[in-house]
Amino acid sequence: MLNFIKNFRNDEDGAVTVDWVVLTAAIVGLGIAVLTSVGGGTTALADKISTSLSETAIPTYTATGG
Repeated sequence: MLNFIKNFRNDEDGAVTVDWVVLTAAIVGLGIAVLTSVGGGTTALADKISTSLSETAIPTYTATGG
């Protein structure tokens, strides 16, 4: 039983796992924050591009036999 307690105290796998979980959560949180802040501008830009493309006249050419 004493060896189990010594091994448990010296084992750092759990601490490393907690570090990775915290790091991953921070990265995901930053990603969500970036997407939220950029999302509105992206939607507005897409709407402007859509309006510009829909208002653009496309010339049509007819082939004449020659």
